[in-house]
Amino acid sequence: MATTSTRLMTFEEFEKFPDHPHGLRYELRHGELFLLPPPIHKHYRIQHRLIRLLGRTAGSAGEVGTEFGFRPRGDRDYRIADVVFLAKERWDSIDKYLAGSPDLVVEVLSPSNTETEIRDKQKLCLENGSREFWIVDTDLREVEVSTADGRAVIYKSGQEIPLFFGGRIAVDEIFS
Repeated sequence: MATTSTRLMTFEEFEKFPDHPHGLRYELRHGELFLLPPPIHKHYRIQHRLIRLLGRTAGSAGEVGTEFGFRPRGDRDYRIADVVFLAKERWDSIDKYLAGSPDLVVEVLSPSNTETEIRDKQKLCLENGSREFWIVDTDLREVEVSTADGRAVIYKSGQEIPLFFGGRIAVDEIFS
């Protein structure tokens, strides 16, 4: 849900915006402030399963996190990803906020997501540092993996997703 404003907000203004009284979080999307609803349990469960699976496979290659904030570009964007992977060098170089997008961004679809919102985030991330962007659809039990070169593959039950940092994850493990 966007807030109403008469002009676009900068990141500097966003940083000074008060915290939500109930612990909810905000994103800054092209200068507009958006309140993010809390994840439902099914969403949260998939996030944590992905953290475990990606972390086990990543080893010392990088860090895996959830609900990770980053600044993909310019002064009017701050996004939060459901799950991320960052190569160790990038993780270690973060001072206050990640500039650019994580190497891997995973979005678990929620009832509050719109197709436009997800595709906008996908484009933004892939144009600003992400090697891959995953869309996890818990209803269809599939994962769409898009890459910066414009390729997209949908992985379903019985298939494995190859990881650019090495290893594979079985789709069935994500949804088990």
